[in-house]
Amino acid sequence: MISVHGTGVAGLCAATTLIEAGHEVEVIDAKDAPPPASRLAGGMLAPFCEGESAPEVIVTRGQAAIDWWAAHVDVTRYGTLVVAPPRDAQELDRFARATRAHRWVSPGDLEPDLEGRFARGLFFDSEAHLDPKAALATLKDRLATQGVIFRDGPPKGRVVDCRGMACTGALPDLRGVRGEMLEVHTSEISLSRPVRLLHPRFPCYIVPRGEGRFMIGATMVESNRAGPITARATMELLSAAYSLHPAFAEAEVIATGTGLRPSFPDNIPAIRRIGDTLHLNGMYRHGFLMAPVLAMELASLLTQENAHAH
Repeated sequence: MISVHGTGVAGLCAATTLIEAGHEVEVIDAKDAPPPASRLAGGMLAPFCEGESAPEVIVTRGQAAIDWWAAHVDVTRYGTLVVAPPRDAQELDRFARATRAHRWVSPGDLEPDLEGRFARGLFFDSEAHLDPKAALATLKDRLATQGVIFRDGPPKGRVVDCRGMACTGALPDLRGVRGEMLEVHTSEISLSRPVRLLHPRFPCYIVPRGEGRFMIGATMVESNRAGPITARATMELLSAAYSLHPAFAEAEVIATGTGLRPSFPDNIPAIRRIGDTLHLNGMYRHGFLMAPVLAMELASLLTQENAHAH
């Protein structure tokens, strides 16, 4: 029996992949645990865009995540559009130099509501996005239908710990990176894919959620502080959205959210072995991109261990 501890993106990807590899799995879902930070993610499966600031390992390995998610949940494969206000055109050139697998486009050709607002943009046509809350709910429901037990209490079997920031005692170099996001509703603008708006001080992304809903995210603050969204973050995110399209000024703010992303010093998600426990942690801003990749690595590792044991 393998006890997967945690029901965020790391835990549910691990449990799903382990079940598919033929392992017996239970999931420890502690009733007093805070909601996983991954519920507030943008849900962008954008390995090439991440190459702007992430190490090459994220770009290379993260590409496998798109097909993994598409095999398990609803995924929209319309690519990612990157734009910048005219005064920040050099940011777009810098982003192009730092990334690959893109082409120059006229943004209005892809998103008619942006017609005339931006002279040029970068289009990463192989990227995708999903709705995090819906995706996590789908994984959980599917595991339950496969007979996986979700329960509170101590683990019974080999422990795979995926609890994020709750593991700071066992993983002393784990730190929190605070993220803040908004969800708004407007019928005045339509987007079919995530749009990243480059800005020297507060770049942001806007992800369509359907039915006039948009997620605007996300700040990256080196802080372990939980608590509600700050006024500064709210103003910066709304200002950036307004720069993309003035219609966002009249949008209704229907939700706000904050979460602490568990991060290792190098910001690369990893599997760590401490005693008999395997820790799948340090997702940073790459949870939906890297959790399936690490889950597949984990399944292979445990399958090899079982083979050697017998």
